[in-house]
Formats: sequence, C-alpha cells, structure tokens
Amino acid sequence: MPAQAKLVLAEHGVAPEGEGWFVVNAADTVWRRLEEYGDWCTFEGTGAARFKEVGINLHVLEPGQPSCKYHGESAQEDFLVLSGECIVVIDGEERHLRAWDFVHCPSWTEHVFVGAGSGPCLLLMVGARPETVGISYPVSEPAARHGASVAAETPEPREAYAGTTPRYEIPARRDVLPGAPR
Repeated sequence: MPAQAKLVLAEHGVAPEGEGWFVVNAADTVWRRLEEYGDWCTFEGTGAARFKEVGINLHVLEPGQPSCKYHGESAQEDFLVLSGECIVVIDGEERHLRAWDFVHCPSWTEHVFVGAGSGPCLLLMVGARPETVGISYPVSEPAARHGASVAAETPEPREAYAGTTPRYEIPARRDVLPGAPR
C-alpha cells in the first residue's frame, strides 16, 4: 500500500516530496507564471513526486492570453472550463467556451486555449502521460491571430518556445478559487 507523501513548503506554497498519496488545497499549492501563457498549478512535485500516469493542473488565462503554442501530441488530453470564458482553436477551428464546457482531445488533436471575455478564465487540464510522448507544433493561421502559432512547424518544444520569458513561482490565484481557505 502506498505511503503518504510529505508536503514541503516552498516560497509560495506546498508541493509533495516523493511518491505517495496526499491531500492539498489548490490555494495552498505552488503556482507558476509565464507572462505570455498565464498562471497555473500542477499539484505535483518534481523528480519522484512527478505524476507518472496523468498530468493535472489548473490554468488561469487573462483575456487575449493563450495557454501555450498551438500543438498536437500523442497523449489524450481533456479540459473543463471552471469559470470565465475562453476560445479554443481546435483543428484549425475557433470555438467560444464558457463555464462548464468540456473539450476532449484524442491524441494528435491540434489545439490551444485563449482567454476571452472580461476577466480571468479558469481551466482544469488533464492529460495522459505515456512513456514516450510525441508533439508537433504546426503553423496555424487561426492560432496566429491570437499569438499562439509557431512561425515554422517543429516537433521541438525548445524551438516552439524560443524567446519565452522564464517561468517563476507566484502566490496562489485566490481570486479565481471561490471558497478557497484564506
């Protein structure tokens, strides 16, 4: 039977150290920011504390802010809009989403989310983690209109995100976590 993972304190929250089960509130976890791509928490730690089978995170997008570069990958991903509004560019088509809209992306479905509306959008993102993951960043005119397309197709994340500002830790986004403890 798995043991309980120890939660360790970082500057802006807690993260698990090592494998095992744990319970943590999203308002207590470590959050990160990439100026170009929003704020998120992953609930997991690094090394042995990285989730092996499923990635899960909360992602906050401000209006006009993409979640990442338009891409497709070999792993299934699913998304649920918890609050606010966004646009999903999916297989070259734009769709407007609002709270409780669900998006299922089988492997190789090209997609990106972009904040919309008048305030932040909170997304729950869940993705499978196979042993080997393939990824492709295609050129997309609809994604480019939102600043979310690469200039030249590439399978390399380092190329796709060249020039992106470094990510850094931030306090939890309590403004998008209604009911979270203070």
